Amino acid sequence: MERGRGFDDYEPEPVPLERYVDRYGFIKQNVNSSSAKDGLPRSREARRVRKWRKMIGVGGSDWKHYVRRKPHVVKRRIRKGIPDCLRGLVWQLISGSRDLLLMNPGVYEQLVIYETSASELDIIRDISRTFPTHVFFQQRHGPGQRSLYNVLKAYSVFDRAVGYVQGMGFLAGLLLLYMSEEDAFWLLVALLKGAVHSPMEGLYQVGLPLVQQYLFQLEHLVREHLPKLGEHFSREMINPSMYASQWFITVFSYSFPFPLALRIWDVFLFEGIKIVFKVGVALLKYCHDDLIQLSFEKLIYALRNFPEDAMNPDLLLPMAYSIKVSRSLSESKIKYEKKHGKAKAITEA
Repeated sequence: MERGRGFDDYEPEPVPLERYVDRYGFIKQNVNSSSAKDGLPRSREARRVRKWRKMIGVGGSDWKHYVRRKPHVVKRRIRKGIPDCLRGLVWQLISGSRDLLLMNPGVYEQLVIYETSASELDIIRDISRTFPTHVFFQQRHGPGQRSLYNVLKAYSVFDRAVGYVQGMGFLAGLLLLYMSEEDAFWLLVALLKGAVHSPMEGLYQVGLPLVQQYLFQLEHLVREHLPKLGEHFSREMINPSMYASQWFITVFSYSFPFPLALRIWDVFLFEGIKIVFKVGVALLKYCHDDLIQLSFEKLIYALRNFPEDAMNPDLLLPMAYSIKVSRSLSESKIKYEKKHGKAKAITEA
């Protein structure tokens, strides 16, 4: 394969027409599975949508005013889950990406059409690995894969210091299921550059410095909130890098059930990275009694394959919200910086 070839040089392959998909667009393994039942009753969902439309206004015109007046109401409603039909718009509003888009007209088109990236072949190679069971991304070099390529290529040009790292595909892919290419690109910029919360770019820089810091902090949280499990992990020589790296790199979008990932992303975009720590500790807490009985090999498997009941958003997320992490994260961050001889923080956690 020549380096100069781009995404448009490859021919699409035919795709089977008959598919059984869930409400999010993922191909079902079992047509009669419980995924057909997810979501609220229609009347209740309609009431929620009306409340949200009133809160955000036409095209988001009332959003900032409402957040200033009633921040606790906004937080509570986001934690209950953003209505799926409004999710894309609300994500752009709470992330700050809508403002970036308006301040940079024409920039995305310039990056996609007129610039070249050293990461193009890597992006093409990884495209088919991103949400391979979703109908939007299934067709080889089809519209979904082309959009994903464009967003990732544009970002790799926009921020050449970061370029492209494989885990970024899941972030961009998730965003593309709820918004246009240009909107997804600017939300990716908002996340990595820190438009509202702390920058995430350290998750993807050489050496993954922010991943290392977050894993260190997670280990301290486990010892604090689940001391017996923390001791058991130490005895079995289990550390967070063996199971939790993808939690941070993809914000749970890689291997977790999609309805749970969406609910986590709702909160993540509004409240920041703390929700990833909270959900991680909540998962371990939920499975505590089983995990503490397992030896190394079975532990590794269990930590990468949590049971279905542990992944229920309505059970897991209230548990996560109740876990306090701010003080511990601040203290462990200071310890991490001292241990690694850093004069100042990589980022705020």
